[in-house]
Amino acid sequence: MSHNTTLGRAGEQRAADYLQGRGFDVVDRNWRCSAGEIDLVATHGDVLAIVEVKTRSNKRYGHPLEALDRAKVDRLWRLALMWARTHPETARGRRIRVDAVAVIGADPDTASVEHLAGLS
Repeated sequence: MSHNTTLGRAGEQRAADYLQGRGFDVVDRNWRCSAGEIDLVATHGDVLAIVEVKTRSNKRYGHPLEALDRAKVDRLWRLALMWARTHPETARGRRIRVDAVAVIGADPDTASVEHLAGLS
C-alpha cells in the first residue's frame, strides 16, 4: 500500500473519530457509484452530511482544503443526491449538507482536524 493511501485512510479514520466525538453518527464510508466516491456520510440530528476528507502530512504544498474547487464541490452535491436516493430510510426528513474535513499531520493520533460545514 502506498504512503498516500495509508495516509488517506488514516485521515479518514481521524475525521470519522472527530465527527463522532462531536455527536455525528457515521453511517457510510467510501461509498462509490459511477459518478464518484463519498468519503464519509454522517448524520447529526436533522442533517445528512456528505463529508469530503482531505489529508496532508504537512502544509508544504498548501492547505488541504485548497484542493476543493468548484467542480469538486458540484460533484459532491450530485453524489449527495444520489446517495440520498439510494438510502431513503436514512435521508428522509434530513436536510443535506456538504462538508469538508482537513486532516494535517503525519501521525493520525496528533494530526490537527478542521471541519468546514456547509459547502455550497
